[in-house]
Amino acid sequence: MDSSSSKFKMVAKTFRGLENVLYKELKQLGATDLELGNRMVEFTGDKEFMYRANFHLRTALRILKPIAEFKVKDDTQLYNKIQSIDWSTYFDLENTFSIDSVIFSDHFSHSNFVTQRVKDAIADQFREKFQKRPYVDIEDPDIKIGIHISHDLCTVSLDSSGDSLHKRGYRQITNKAPLNEVLAAGMILLSGWDKKSTFIDPMCGSGTLIIEAALMANNIPPGIYRKKFGFETWKDFDNELLENIYEEDNVEPNPEVKVIGSDISEIAIRIAQENISNAGLKRKIEIKVDPIENFTPPNTENGIVVTNPPYGERIKINEINAFYKSLGDNFKTKYKGFEIWLLSNNNDAIKRVGLHPSSRVTLFNGALECKFLNYSIYEGSKKTKNKNTE
Repeated sequence: MDSSSSKFKMVAKTFRGLENVLYKELKQLGATDLELGNRMVEFTGDKEFMYRANFHLRTALRILKPIAEFKVKDDTQLYNKIQSIDWSTYFDLENTFSIDSVIFSDHFSHSNFVTQRVKDAIADQFREKFQKRPYVDIEDPDIKIGIHISHDLCTVSLDSSGDSLHKRGYRQITNKAPLNEVLAAGMILLSGWDKKSTFIDPMCGSGTLIIEAALMANNIPPGIYRKKFGFETWKDFDNELLENIYEEDNVEPNPEVKVIGSDISEIAIRIAQENISNAGLKRKIEIKVDPIENFTPPNTENGIVVTNPPYGERIKINEINAFYKSLGDNFKTKYKGFEIWLLSNNNDAIKRVGLHPSSRVTLFNGALECKFLNYSIYEGSKKTKNKNTE
């Protein structure tokens, strides 16, 4: 397999709408040959960079390492091509493995069928070589293999992340509709927050946005809490290389910045406090039980609100319009000098806010297509600032 200094192609996966943010993250981290795709960014790096990408990227869901690419038009071709890869260079009989197939092809109608054929090809190769075969483990495999078939092009990858990178490790319990950590980080990066002005989420739920903001403000890598990455069970795993990345002095304490959260639900705040404690951020975040209509932001010249209010999943339909109108009233009266960023999939309710958005980005919260809207709240009349929403 690769020495730690040889470079290879990789793919970072993300949510639709966050591709440009991930591209910028990768570029800042030092990736080369970057290429935007649909819910992904292709790039080049070495083994150390692959470890570093898993450890540092806030908007990546997983980092894949392609190991083969070929044309296929039927299951026999697929089986034979998979068998042409020497799988014993990647894992041993003692290792468990799993297959994840994503199919966009007229030649193959079911991803489960593709998964089965790939599994058979790998198992048969081991059986022919060693008279035994490794076991499949869907829950916690040592080696995760990704199969992507687009039309007649099949790409085979190793998943270097293991569990999705949104599973940071600080969130042990959630409320009913938790915001995905990668989406939360993407929202904050899209907002253009300077990591200096006051950051507020007045409907913080289990605290994902305020935790991600505090991690950014203090330059704490999102991978610091993870128990394991997928590449740690690879044959070429370099523990010293990973230890060096962990031991780098990444954290830059930022005592000046205020990160504040509140929520109407006592249960949600208790969960948020637990998650904040798990992340070691108790001194970095102010949090309290308070409905948004009672919450008053600190007296500051400027600040930012990034929030994910209820929009149909957590509130009755007949109450949602009135609630959004009260949100707009609150923003206009209490948040002078603030930039407001609001995520919602309820277009009718959004109109009740009564403010004209200066920009909007389409994002996906699970299967829900949402609008991420920016409102600039000024004293008197000022021209709306141009926002960079790339």
